[in-house]
Amino acid sequence: MKKASTSQWIRFGVAALVYTLFIVWVGNFWWLLLLPVIFDIYISKIIPWNKWKYSKNKSVRKLAEWADAILFALIAVYFINIYIFQNYKIPSSSLEKTLLVGDFLFVSKVSYGPRVPNTPLSFPLAQHTMPVLDTKSYIEWPQWDYRRLRGFGNVQRYDIVVFNFPAGDTVALNYQQTDFYSLSRQVEDELHYTVSGSQFIRSHEKQFGKVVYRPIDRRENYVKRCVGMPGDSLQIIDNQVYIDGKALKNPRKMQLNYFVETTGSRWNDKTFSLFGVSRDDSRDGTISPQNVQLFQMLGITPAGTDAMGQYYYNPVYRIPLTQEALDKLKKSGYARSIMVESDYFGGQVYPINFDLGWTRDNYGPIWIPKKGATIELNEKNIALYQRCIVNYEHNQMKIENGQVFINGEPANTYTFMYDYYWMMGDNRHKSADSRSWGFVPEDHVVGKPILIWLSLDKDRSLFNGGIRWNRIFRFVGND
Repeated sequence: MKKASTSQWIRFGVAALVYTLFIVWVGNFWWLLLLPVIFDIYISKIIPWNKWKYSKNKSVRKLAEWADAILFALIAVYFINIYIFQNYKIPSSSLEKTLLVGDFLFVSKVSYGPRVPNTPLSFPLAQHTMPVLDTKSYIEWPQWDYRRLRGFGNVQRYDIVVFNFPAGDTVALNYQQTDFYSLSRQVEDELHYTVSGSQFIRSHEKQFGKVVYRPIDRRENYVKRCVGMPGDSLQIIDNQVYIDGKALKNPRKMQLNYFVETTGSRWNDKTFSLFGVSRDDSRDGTISPQNVQLFQMLGITPAGTDAMGQYYYNPVYRIPLTQEALDKLKKSGYARSIMVESDYFGGQVYPINFDLGWTRDNYGPIWIPKKGATIELNEKNIALYQRCIVNYEHNQMKIENGQVFINGEPANTYTFMYDYYWMMGDNRHKSADSRSWGFVPEDHVVGKPILIWLSLDKDRSLFNGGIRWNRIFRFVGND
């Protein structure tokens, strides 16, 4: 200690202060027991931390130097990724045209307060699976309870939010993009309810893959826009969201799917790009000329007859359009008819095992749970909120002779422990969101995207417009 220089004491003081402030923020004062280690590193040096620097073997010194740098980098990345920010790449078109496929985002953990990890022993930057090795990137023990540190604010309406996929608690590894509960329902539909979909999936591991359970912080990361807040009553009427009976302002770049009948000629990439339609959407949205039944259902009439006297139809496309692109298309002369996609194409909605007559475009009203609020336990409420009560708030529920039991006790009401949110994509007809799988609990919220640091257009080569320079370093606002 007598040999310690002034600079050593200063570095120790700064390190100790930063470490202590971090502990105060985290609130785990047991970590103060590591302060003597920091003191030894900078001042007392009882443990020869840097002994490798004085090795006479050059190879040993080089190897130790690399190991030291890599270990420091991994620890730094681990803590930054958990408590400050993480990188996130937009994988799907659910938020287009607000956020695009190929946008790389900085997601702020401190905007809503970082969560203390449920699974603290994990490899940095790997969500649940180690690349190449194809093994779990985390150790399931220990698992810590939910706790969120103080942040700059809370989730607000219209915020774009990154969160862990709530229905991703159980996953069939060969069908990871489909939540297990919807997949089970699809299997039951195909088998005409002759067997439990869940049992069928588990007994056909070769086809569906192993069924695994994932802790909250190891579930897939999703990004959507928050449109419903705790305590709201939400309803969707003809694609318009209403909160407590009042129409919610739509995002400026919100998209809906439209069936567009052209004036005769087929569109090329240039025509599609004129209306902001990606190559994937244009290719997937091309309707076969032989699909006469669909044309008749849509009310599209034949454009004429050919030389053989057979009716023919103009090319028809099923494509997503913003309001701005729709107005542009109507004035362009490229379209003979335009009609918005109907509920018929919407698929199943939440709750998947209880028919309320709701659809993707006409949904609700549904009340969004709020911490401390109490509901009556009736047939409809059990269908809507059972996942909240059992899966998210970790209670046991069963019904015997019409009586509901929660944790073995008879119950006629339930009081929620968490706040919940309703998340939707701006690409309304191409977004698997809360309409499909329900509420997002507060403990699933990861953070808020604040900056696009890179944007790559998969429809173009890297040196031919593949980098969207106009999006780089653009802040992500509420739009």
